[in-house]
Parts: sequence; C-alpha cells; structure tokens
Amino acid sequence: MAIESLGRALVHRNYRLFLVGQGISLIGTWMQQIAMSWLLYRLTASPFLLGLIGFSSQIPNLILSPLAGVAADRRNRHRAVIITQTLAMIQAILVLVVVQEEGEIVWQLIGLGFFLGLINAFDVPIRQSFLIEMVPDREHLSNAIALNSSIVNGARLVGPSLAGLVITLWGESVCFLLNAISYLAVLVALLSMHDLPIRKPLREGRILDHMKEGMIYAFRFKPVRALLVLLAVISIMSMATGVLMPVFAKDVLKGNANTQGLLMGAMGVGALAAALYLASRKSVLGLGRVIVVAATCYGVALVVFSFSSTLWFSLPILVASGGCMMLHMAASNTLIQTIVEDDKRGRVMSLYSMAFLGVAPIGSLLGGTLAAQIGAPATVRISGLCCIIAALLFGWQLPKMRNLVRPIYEQAGILPKSVASLTPIEN
Repeated sequence: MAIESLGRALVHRNYRLFLVGQGISLIGTWMQQIAMSWLLYRLTASPFLLGLIGFSSQIPNLILSPLAGVAADRRNRHRAVIITQTLAMIQAILVLVVVQEEGEIVWQLIGLGFFLGLINAFDVPIRQSFLIEMVPDREHLSNAIALNSSIVNGARLVGPSLAGLVITLWGESVCFLLNAISYLAVLVALLSMHDLPIRKPLREGRILDHMKEGMIYAFRFKPVRALLVLLAVISIMSMATGVLMPVFAKDVLKGNANTQGLLMGAMGVGALAAALYLASRKSVLGLGRVIVVAATCYGVALVVFSFSSTLWFSLPILVASGGCMMLHMAASNTLIQTIVEDDKRGRVMSLYSMAFLGVAPIGSLLGGTLAAQIGAPATVRISGLCCIIAALLFGWQLPKMRNLVRPIYEQAGILPKSVASLTPIEN
C-alpha cells in the first residue's frame, strides 16, 4: 500500500482541515452515542426504548432529506455546514444539562435525540455534497471519500472504547461534556477554510419542483436506484445490531459498559481497515463486485454473531462485519458521487442520506420491537439473512447496468475505451 496512493486527496488544504476537525468531533459523537444508549438501558432495561431513541434521532432523515438535498444545491454549502455543526454543538450542551437533572429524563433524551436528527437531516447531504468543493480534482474524489470514511471509522474505533473507560471511571456525563467540546475542532477547521471554488447555486424554480426533479433523476437511472435500494435494505437490517448492542454486552455476554465499548470498537477496527483499503485503490473499477461481496459477507457475519455467547468469539466476527459494512457503504458512496450530474449532486446525496440514515429509524424500531418478542440474537440472525438475500439480488442485476454506466466513465475520461467492458458498476 503506497503512501502516496493512500493520501492523494490530502494535497487539498481545505480537505486536510476538514479531515482533522471532523475526526476530533466524531470521537465525541461516538462517545455520546455509546453513553446515551448505555444510560438509557441502565435506567430502563428496555430494548424497546433503545429502539425508540434510535427511531427518534433518525426519523427526520427519512422525512427531511429530500428538502435538505434541495438546500444543498440552492445554498452556500460552506456556510450551511457551519450552521449545522453549531446547532449540533448546542444539542450536545443541552444533553449535558438534562443528564444533570434529577428525576425522569428518558423522554427529554428522546426529544433531544429527535432534535439532533433534525440537524443531521440537513447536515449529512450538505456535508457530502460539500466534499467536491474541498476536493475539486475529480481524480482525488474517490480517495477523499475513502479517507473520510477512514476518519469516521477511526473515530468509531476510539470513541466507543474511550466512552466505555470514561463511563466506568466518571459516568456518562463526562462523555456528554467531551462531545460538546469536540465540536470546537470542526468549527475552527471550517472557519479556517479559504479559496473555495465559486459555485453558482441552483436558484430558479420552486423548491418542490427541484425536489421532484432530483427524485426522478435518481430513480429513473437504474444504477443509482439499485445502489440506493441495496443501501436502504442493509441500513434497515444493520440497525438491529447497533441498537441492541447494550443487550448483547450486558445480558448475552454478561459484561458492562467496557464490554459494549469493545464490541463497538471491534466493528470500528474492521471498518477502518476497509476504509484504508478503499483509499489505497487507484481506480473505481471493480467496486460493483466489492459491493456484492461485502454486503453478502456482512449478512453472514451478523448470522454468525447472533450465535455467539463469548466475548472473544464475538470480537473477530464484529471486526469482519464492520469491515464489510464499510466496504459496502463507502463503495456505494464513491460510485454514486462519480456517476451523478454535478447540478443534482446535493439532491442525489440527500437520497443517499435517506437510504443510509433515513430508513434507519425503521430498523431501530423494528429491531427493538422484534427483540422484545423473540430476543436480540434471533433478531440479528433474521437481519443477517435479509442482507444476504438483498446482496444476491443486487449482484443478479449488475450485468444489466453495464451499458448505462459505460458512457459516463468514457466521457469523464475515467474509463478508457480499451477497458470499456470492465465498468466499475459491473465488476
């Protein structure tokens, strides 16, 4: 793995700033997420409420993502990201205030989770589409997406493990405090950016017309539609594992908050390794096949994990599942960003956000409800089987998408005519 290949996108100063700031902030975000779920389960011992708080924080993505996509194409993305990150810091401060209160705080936490969901509904598609402005060189785009995924999953590795230690030593409140402070890093990075390319935002026309145009474009273009549908299915099914992790840590594996941190950290190890692998790739060729294999293996890993009753068997399985999930998610992101038209990027990435995060509340609520009836292991087992079926159906469609993708890559100069038969969506 050549270093120069791994960090090609780092030649862009604004992207380097963003990567460092976001990396620090995301460690705090993961700490809050782990502390929130552990606190809620400690107070209520309810898998259903774990699913409900996940539902409340994610449902805004499902409802508002299309509107956020229009905002990403109509507004200054740099200023918009600064606003959303500032609001997220305010939410973190409010969480810290609430957990200091005595008495019933469950519904306040669920309400604040909903508030963060409102913020993220706009932040995710705007931030994803802002990437092309920080990395204007198209040849570096796939590397930038993979490096960004590496930072996200590096934080996913550090954050849960650190949260488990902090909760054990000082309690959940310190995690919430550190998260609030961590937002300063990304805000300083964003405010330090300069010489961003001038982009003419989409202005003419009604918001609803722009929203409709983006949806029609995405769902009439079969490769984008297939990628979004598979991503949505995997996201729904994967949420059961995430929201039920406290149940596995405490009841199945007979552990504590440190156990939960180790489990989440193991997924982060796999995800980080997968993201670094994608960053080292010099071409998007072959990513279609990567998606099929990764999604299938992710489902298999969930099924195997559902039978585990020991920590040391669970950890390597979760390393594999984290790596497969990251390969699927980041490869899908790369392919969509590469084939989408620039003037519709924000709207298409809002649909990506909806497929990745917006449908997650359905998975959270479904996972929590099902686990209350049949148990956490059986719920995760069913989720894994659904992932396998969806991945195989996607693989069956790959040959049909070859001719649709080929002209786009030839026109962009990414796919030489001499290898035109090896389109990235097919192989």
